[in-house]
Amino acid sequence: MKTTALMGTVAAIALTGGAAFAAEGDTLAQVKQRGELICGVHTGLAGFAAPDANGNWSGFDVAFCKALAAAVLGDATKVRYVPTTGQTRFTALSSGEVDVLARNSTWTFSRDTDLKLDFVGVNYYDGQGFMVRRDLGVTSAKELDGATICIQTGTTTELNLADYFRANNMNYQPVNIDTSAEGEQQYIAGACDAYTTDASGLASLRAAFADPENHVILPEIISKEPLGPAVRHGDSNWADIARWTLYALIAAEEYGVTSANIDELAANSGNPDVQRLLGSTDNLGAMIGLDAEWAKRAIKASGNYGEIFASTIGEQTPIGLARGLNAQWTQGGLQYAMPFR
Repeated sequence: MKTTALMGTVAAIALTGGAAFAAEGDTLAQVKQRGELICGVHTGLAGFAAPDANGNWSGFDVAFCKALAAAVLGDATKVRYVPTTGQTRFTALSSGEVDVLARNSTWTFSRDTDLKLDFVGVNYYDGQGFMVRRDLGVTSAKELDGATICIQTGTTTELNLADYFRANNMNYQPVNIDTSAEGEQQYIAGACDAYTTDASGLASLRAAFADPENHVILPEIISKEPLGPAVRHGDSNWADIARWTLYALIAAEEYGVTSANIDELAANSGNPDVQRLLGSTDNLGAMIGLDAEWAKRAIKASGNYGEIFASTIGEQTPIGLARGLNAQWTQGGLQYAMPFR
C-alpha cells in the first residue's frame, strides 16, 4: 500500500523530531538498551501481519520483525508490535515511535527522499488490482466505468486509480476508508462495487471472507508496488542491519539453508558462501556491531525466505499466493540477495 497526502506533514516531522531522534544516538544501541525491538506493522492483514485471540502476532511481515530481533537481541520474541494505518505508518517511523516499519509499504521516490526514509530492500514485488463480487458479472477492470470503488485514504492507490481511469476514459466514485477492516465491512455491505489495493492485500482480504469463492480478483495489475521494510534516514548502520537481515533470509533459500538443516550446515558445509552467511568463517557481524552468528539466528527465527513465504502467504495457505516475481532469481523471479563478502 502507498501514501501521498501526508507528504508535507511527515516530511516536516522527519526533518524535526525524526531527524533529531536519529541524531541523538544510534538505533542499535537504543534497541539493545531497551531489550526490545519496536516494529511498526499493519493493523491486521491475514497472512502478512495479524494478532491471534491472545495477541500473538504472525505473518509474512511479522517474520521479518522476528528475524531482526533474533539478529540484534538473540531472541525472536523480543518484539513489540505497533499497529499502523496507511496514514500513520510513516509518522510513526519518522518520529521514532517505531524502530523499523514492516508493513506492506511501497518503495517510491518521494518516500525515499521527501519523507526521509530508507527502504532496505524489497520483500514482496506486488501491483495494484481490483476485486469484485462474482455476481456483478465483471471480468475486466475496463468494465468498471461508473463504478463505486472502496479505496484506502492516504495512499498512492488513489493516484494510481485516478491515472488508470483517466487513461481509459472512465469515471468512478471513490468510497474512502481508513483501514482494511473498514474496507472489508464497506465492501461486504455493498457500499462499493469494487475494492482496490495491492493484489496481495486483495488475496488476504478475500481469504478472510465467509464466501471467498464468490469474489473475483480481476486480471489487470495497474501499477508496480515493490513492498519492503523501511527505517529512518540518518542511521546507516541500522539500515545496514535491517537490509542484510532481509538479504540473509533470501540468500539462505538460494543456498539451501533451512530451519531444519542450519545447524548441520553451520558446522559442516563446504560452501564458502554458506560459511560466511552463518558465521562459520569471516566475522561479518563485527562490521555492523553484531556477533558472528547474527544471520544464523535471523534464519532460525522463522526459516529462510521461501519457508516464510510458504507458511504465511503461499499457495498452500488460505491466502494462496504463487511465488511469481518473488521467486529466486535462479527460478525466474526477482529475489536476489547481494553477496555476503
